[in-house]
Amino acid sequence: MKTIFRSACAVIVATALVASAATLTAQGVNVTGEWAFNVTTDQGGGTPTITFKQDGEKLTGKYVGQLGSSDLTGTVKGNEIAFNFTIDAQGQPAPVNYKGTVEKNTMKGTLDIAGMVNGTFTATKK
Repeated sequence: MKTIFRSACAVIVATALVASAATLTAQGVNVTGEWAFNVTTDQGGGTPTITFKQDGEKLTGKYVGQLGSSDLTGTVKGNEIAFNFTIDAQGQPAPVNYKGTVEKNTMKGTLDIAGMVNGTFTATKK
């Protein structure tokens, strides 16, 4: 009888652990806060600071770096992040698009500036 009871308890505990892990995965990550980026492009690199505010999957924030300062918008779905902002490139608006993945307090991915400059990035939450 004790063996059956122990087996049943083990199954219940294992089921609860799997359910908890699934809930955490479904919730994704939270990127709210200040991040230090390291960007490398075919035209050079930089170390901008980006501040995010996440509300569910919706992302807002501010880019401050070599390209100036700009408000941004984007999304976070699971551990995937995508955000964009517009810079002034010699009097013309130029869209900047970032796409990547987040793992705890780090992220990495690619970026595109107006379809003419491509690069990669890594970032660490401050």
